[in-house]
Amino acid sequence: MTFLDAFILFIAGLLSGIVNAIAGGGTFLTFGALTLVGMPPIVANATSSIAQLPGYVTSTLAYWKDIKRMWRGAIAFAVISIIGALIGSLILLALDNQSFSAMVPWLLIAATALFAVGPWLRPAARDDQSDDAKPTLAGRIVQFFTAIYGGFFGAGMGVMMLATLGLTEGGSYHRMNALKNMLSIIIASVAIVIFVSGGVIAWLQAAAMVPGVAVGGYAGVWTARRVPQSVVRGIVIVVGLLLAAYYFVNG
Repeated sequence: MTFLDAFILFIAGLLSGIVNAIAGGGTFLTFGALTLVGMPPIVANATSSIAQLPGYVTSTLAYWKDIKRMWRGAIAFAVISIIGALIGSLILLALDNQSFSAMVPWLLIAATALFAVGPWLRPAARDDQSDDAKPTLAGRIVQFFTAIYGGFFGAGMGVMMLATLGLTEGGSYHRMNALKNMLSIIIASVAIVIFVSGGVIAWLQAAAMVPGVAVGGYAGVWTARRVPQSVVRGIVIVVGLLLAAYYFVNG
């Protein structure tokens, strides 16, 4: 890894942390930067999971009081998410880079479209569900498939999870967001364990990005007060489409 590569990855991590704090979608930036410095798509996807994990952890800590109030339901969703993420990450490792490259542009287009309509998919505030209510059958099934997707690819997973939890479960927006953050840690952690065992993590590249993600997450609070969320979302959507075009041409 050259100094220029390290610099590019650090800046990508920094910007990823910022956009995640404002609007989400930081995975597009870390995955794109890893692709730019020559990482094969499976390695880029797996290494991006490492880079995003600290952000999931800090977001979950901010909601820890909410999670404690719904621990029974959270555990049920966690078990389902572990199984789904395990399946998704194992499917990824079963593919070669050429096969995965052919899928990446379609995955990116789907994730970008999901991200673009994300503001309209946020669950409305509801009070028809207690904090520690038992998850619905529909919620369990949908979360299982969401976790498979998260273990396999991950871009747009947060938007997808927030939307599906809002549609299948009751409760307030903050209840859904707390669950989403906690389950993101679980899905990413399972995937990382599988990716490490499969030897597809680029550790030096991950080390270059993680400090940037951490700094960017902190700086995102400052940036959010000065840059409209719509501008940040527009930049992320453009990056997603450019990545998709790149993989259509070079996949």
